[in-house]
Amino acid sequence: MTSIPIAEIKSPLTVVPIPHSKKRKLYIESYGCQMNFSDSEIVMSILQKAGFEHTHQSTEADVILLNTCAIRAKAEETIRTRLKQFRSIKKNKGLMIGILGCMAERLKAKLLEEEKIVDLVVGPDAYRDLPNLLAQVEDGQKAINTFLSREETYADINPVRLQSNGVTAFISIMRGCDNMCSFCVVPFTRGRERSRDPKTIIQEATDLFQKGYREVTLLGQNVDSYQWKDQKIHTHCNFSQLLAKVADIHPLLRVRFSTSHPKDITDEVLYTMKKYDNICKYIHLPVQSGNSRILQLMNRTYDRAWYLSKIDRIRQIVGNHCGISSDMITGFCSETEKEHEDTLSLMEKVKYDFAYMFFYSERPGTLAARKYKDDISLEEKKKRLAAIIDLQRKHSLLSNQKDIGKIHRVLIEGYSKKSKNDLFGRNDANKVILFDKGNHAMGDYVDVKVHKCTSATLFGCVVHTAITKTS
Repeated sequence: MTSIPIAEIKSPLTVVPIPHSKKRKLYIESYGCQMNFSDSEIVMSILQKAGFEHTHQSTEADVILLNTCAIRAKAEETIRTRLKQFRSIKKNKGLMIGILGCMAERLKAKLLEEEKIVDLVVGPDAYRDLPNLLAQVEDGQKAINTFLSREETYADINPVRLQSNGVTAFISIMRGCDNMCSFCVVPFTRGRERSRDPKTIIQEATDLFQKGYREVTLLGQNVDSYQWKDQKIHTHCNFSQLLAKVADIHPLLRVRFSTSHPKDITDEVLYTMKKYDNICKYIHLPVQSGNSRILQLMNRTYDRAWYLSKIDRIRQIVGNHCGISSDMITGFCSETEKEHEDTLSLMEKVKYDFAYMFFYSERPGTLAARKYKDDISLEEKKKRLAAIIDLQRKHSLLSNQKDIGKIHRVLIEGYSKKSKNDLFGRNDANKVILFDKGNHAMGDYVDVKVHKCTSATLFGCVVHTAITKTS
């Protein structure tokens, strides 16, 4: 293996601004979950203070950063393909290229050996150190910091809203994960759970509302395990209490959250959702499998019957109108055809509004990779996944058809991708609705009557402008 000079891996300390006569341009691409997109906004804030400005064009950039995902092999393959596309740019200018996030944390210095055009590798807890690391690259070194913290939450950093529509925003309320699901690499790439001071969360949400934002999504790998304890003044805040505090900021501020682990979402959270009109009636509740043996192998800490009872509880407390989505993995180690059919039958019982569906991808270092044999052929995995996708498409269509003829309160988020004559927004249950733009604007609340649908989208017409952004 070739020896590469690498800056010392250390805990982030003092930020050293890079001296330049003019602002340099930074280009960031984000992949994977919402947490990564939120993290990129933190990165931009840190580097903006160090003298960088954001650009939407990679060809204009002095620094290119890819904020990566490692949850599946395909996600990492996408990054490697993207790096190949940057090689020509790298040859033509003094460009620095960095890999951030989960892939950086998983592979560490190995990335620098495998991808020669990469100059720095930075894990999710080391973003404060980016100015220093970039300075080290300028001095001719390869730089790496994959320090994992038990304390870092970036609570004091005001994110730069990179893809802002001025209406919706993410707020990270916690970092890391303590749930050791056997298939998942996240606990190894994002570290242990730690929650952010609720005062800083409320301050960020309040500031966003005052700037005209009308929806915030509270983010965490497992938001329901949010716990803040201040030993000095003996105060405590759990997720239900945090939800209520954010909802109390203003009735016009919509509140969403993601993601929930079935074992941790409580009746207290459900009753809080029911109490507040501005807490959206939508829960993303990953099941992963409909078979109890497979769930045990996955270390999900619940079985099929327990999960179904949680779905029943949501509908009893919040109501049947509550949108429910899920994650599903097919082809997990030793899964039989009958066990695959158990996932299909669970889907028939729940009838999710939509879902994120994948075939199992073995991740190095996980319990499943160490203990179980990945013994389902790729052909069989794809076949089972196709069956799951087909069934979910059917359920999504049935769910949307039930909304035809109904009126929904929609927060306008932007223009349709297909036509500037149409606007789009989401209803309370997180369903996308398209409608004629008329005289409406982003940030307005409108009442839309649905007249047709596909499995993915509702279509309607505005029957009433409920509240404008300037009201």
